[in-house]
Amino acid sequence: MAKQSQREAEEKGKDGVIRLGKPEMDNKMGGGIPAGSLVLVEGQSDSGKSVIVQHFIEGALQAELNVAAYTNENTVKSLIRQMESLGMDVLDYFLLGNLTILPLDGLEEGETPESQFARLAEHLTELPLDCTVVSLDSITNLVTHADEGKVIDFFTRCKKICDMGRTMFLVVHSSAFSEEMFVRVRSLCDAHFSLKITYVGDRMVKMLEVAKVRGAERSTGNVITFDIEPNLGVKPIPIVMAKA
Repeated sequence: MAKQSQREAEEKGKDGVIRLGKPEMDNKMGGGIPAGSLVLVEGQSDSGKSVIVQHFIEGALQAELNVAAYTNENTVKSLIRQMESLGMDVLDYFLLGNLTILPLDGLEEGETPESQFARLAEHLTELPLDCTVVSLDSITNLVTHADEGKVIDFFTRCKKICDMGRTMFLVVHSSAFSEEMFVRVRSLCDAHFSLKITYVGDRMVKMLEVAKVRGAERSTGNVITFDIEPNLGVKPIPIVMAKA
């Protein structure tokens, strides 16, 4: 029984690692995301960025961690319903207060992107101490219109928050940054996942590249191909890439 309890605890992430809940994918991510990581999730439209982060949210909740999910992609009801449609039932966590869903507001009248960054960063620092996992889906509009220096300042502040033990997932479209800015932003992050849609033969698949996971339990894999299915969410697809 002791071994079984330990195994269950590890699977839920009580060992300080947040998992996706898909063993094959978690293994290629080096075992999962170490607590206290700043995670950049970037990719094309419809490449699965939000669903990947939602699986991490569910994994954190199952590990008895409290989560704050900021969103400008959904309302409270639509996010809960969307996750439920993909096999992630988080309603009880929401009702019990373990999951907090917050609007990632647009610009207020007379507000600049820079001042919104400052307002958001201040809000993040005021979250309850027991809220140890945070997702921002997405910050694309913010970073697209903000001064590059302010974007770096925001990522730096997020990194300092993570250094105190909070894990953060930042979702952004690949087109939001120039390549030079992406290099600077990536260097501030502990983990970086890059998603895109591609074709293998005549089959369209979603592809996740594990660029890095700092502090991972095991070495990370390069590429994960997957699809998204109703009542299941992310489903890994084993595909052998043909060599030229």
